[in-house]
Amino acid sequence: MARIAFYAPLKPPDHPTPSGDRETARLFLAALQGAGFEADVASTLRTADSAGGRDFSEPAQAEASRLLALYREHPQERPALWFTYHVYYKAPDLVGPAIARALGIPYVIAEGSRAPKRAQGAWSRGHAQAEAALDAATLILILNPNDRAMLEAARPDGQALVDLPPFIDAAGWPLLERSRPAPGFCRLLSVAMMRERDKLASYEILAAALAGLGGDHPWHLDIVGDGPARPQVEALFAPFGERVALHSRIDDRARLALLYAQADLLAWPAVNEAFGMVFLEAALQGCPAVAGAFGGVGSVVRDGHTGLLTKPGDIADFSAALARLMRDTALRQLFSGQSLAFARQERSLASASGRLRELLLPLVQPGKPAA
Repeated sequence: MARIAFYAPLKPPDHPTPSGDRETARLFLAALQGAGFEADVASTLRTADSAGGRDFSEPAQAEASRLLALYREHPQERPALWFTYHVYYKAPDLVGPAIARALGIPYVIAEGSRAPKRAQGAWSRGHAQAEAALDAATLILILNPNDRAMLEAARPDGQALVDLPPFIDAAGWPLLERSRPAPGFCRLLSVAMMRERDKLASYEILAAALAGLGGDHPWHLDIVGDGPARPQVEALFAPFGERVALHSRIDDRARLALLYAQADLLAWPAVNEAFGMVFLEAALQGCPAVAGAFGGVGSVVRDGHTGLLTKPGDIADFSAALARLMRDTALRQLFSGQSLAFARQERSLASASGRLRELLLPLVQPGKPAA
């Protein structure tokens, strides 16, 4: 089977800090392997630039030279296709296009986004580099539907844009029996890093929404996460006393799965989230969600089917959605069963592998059908 070089410039699959980006990179690597390709991480060079202004050109050129020398010396390592996960102005791909051009192989991007407003300012270099990589791609796989408009507007001739919704590997998680809902009580869960700006804004909305519930809806909230904004998060939820339990970051999937299985609802406003792997992780354990309809969140929370989507950033709407599902145990139970089927069937690793095989095999073996 064809060899594929895999690269994640924002955060490689073996990065020590867990995040949605790292998890999605791991999932794509597993999906490529599940599709029957020999997929390996070609480079761990990070081009992540959170502040703007950094120049990765020199280390990227050195990395490209190293890889080309490797492929010359060991032709069996030569890839038939280069696959990069997540390209945007804060993490441009400066390696993949150079390798693909030198070897004359297809270059594919999963989750690429264009941001014309970053053409000027601190990220102007990263923007230009990301645009060049996006222009070079034969195929761009779209995980966040909101990315499509900009990708379509600047699409070069011959480039294909294909939707590939986020997915999850059930085999990587213990699949637990759901806890029975307690009548008249709702156990809530939030799982997110504690960082300034967007993450903190989500915690602020969640705290305000809970305060708006009043005393008619008995609930308890478990918060899993850690980070530099933890003091602010602790202050936000201190007024709720013992109704809120703040856990640290949990890397043990058995412990995290148990929290998902015990929770009645995953509650997360998802400010400026691209989509949020946490929603699929919760759905895998039958935990429906109340979420803010930012970005591609609607691709992992099906409104009225696996949970409720609320107006982005709207505290009152988020609070009302929580109250509705707290009152309606039967609807929560319906959403729970539908969440299980959604995550374990529609958004399974096997489904994604099949789609990747269908899309990539014609690129590496022209004329050969995927089946």
